[in-house]
Amino acid sequence: MRTVPSRAERQALTRTALVDAAERLFVAQGFHATSLDSVAAEAGYTKGAVYSNFASKEDLFFAVYERRLEARLAEFEEIIEAAPSARDALYAAAMTAAPRGDGWLAVFFEFWAHVLRHLELRERFVALHARIIELLEVGLVRHAEEVGRPLPEDPRKMATARYAMQLGLQLERLTQPDVVDPELGARMLGLSTDGGSPDGVSHEATPGLRKRPPRKQGAARA
Repeated sequence: MRTVPSRAERQALTRTALVDAAERLFVAQGFHATSLDSVAAEAGYTKGAVYSNFASKEDLFFAVYERRLEARLAEFEEIIEAAPSARDALYAAAMTAAPRGDGWLAVFFEFWAHVLRHLELRERFVALHARIIELLEVGLVRHAEEVGRPLPEDPRKMATARYAMQLGLQLERLTQPDVVDPELGARMLGLSTDGGSPDGVSHEATPGLRKRPPRKQGAARA
C-alpha cells in the first residue's frame, strides 16, 4: 500500500531538489550570476519555496557547500582507514582532493571572495573550511608519531599551510592548466613530507634535488 509522504518528508524532498538545482546553476553560471528565481525555476518550484527553506542565496550556497563537504570528508575517512600509514593516507587524500570540475572550483573561490566582504558570513565559512584542515592536522600529527620526529611547527598552522598550498595550486590551474596539473598538489605534499618524494625517496637520492652547499659568509648573492 502506497503511503502519502508526511509534511516533513515533502519539505526534505523540496529542500534536496532546491540544493540540487542550485548546485547545477552555481557551477554553470557562478554565485552572483545565479538568482533565486532561476534556482526555483530549475527545481520546478516557486521562489516562495526557496525562501521557506533558505534565508538567503548565501544560505543556499552554504547548503550546497556543506553537502559537498560531507561527501568529501566521508571519502577521506575511508581513505584514512584503508591506508597502511599516515603518510600514505595524506598522499592518497591529496590525490583524491584534486578538483572534479572547474565550475565548482571557480564558484567556490568566487564565494570565498564574497565572504571576505561580508563579515556576517565569515564565521560559518571558517567553521566549514576548518573541518578539512582538522582532518589534515590529525594526519600530520599521526605521521610525526609514526616516524618518531616532532613537527617543526604548530600542527594547525602546518595543516592550514598545506591546505592553502593545495587551494592556491588549484586556483593557478584555472588559468595555467599547462603548468599546474590536477595532481601537482599531491606530489608537492609528498615532496614536503619526510623531505622526500611521493614514493618515499629522499631528496638526497633524487636527481636534481641535491642540497646546495652552504654559502660562504660575505659571499654576494646571485
